Amino acid sequence: MSASKEEASSSSMLFLFVAAIGLALAPFTPEPHLFGKLRWVMGGAEGMGIQDWFDLLMHGLPITLLTFWSLWKFVAKVRG
Repeated sequence: MSASKEEASSSSMLFLFVAAIGLALAPFTPEPHLFGKLRWVMGGAEGMGIQDWFDLLMHGLPITLLTFWSLWKFVAKVRG
């Protein structure tokens, strides 16, 4: 891979990381939605409506996709 492609990939990765963390933690106060929803699910998810599940998906999907993409890139790099 050329140096310019590596720089572009690196800057894209940084942008995606910042965006995913921002979406996962928004709103920042009083508690990030993702943490509250995950705590709710681990507590049995009683009373969660469709909007709550959609909210969990919207806040959790970017960080999940970034994790899988990072693992995919890492495995591709290790394999050569």
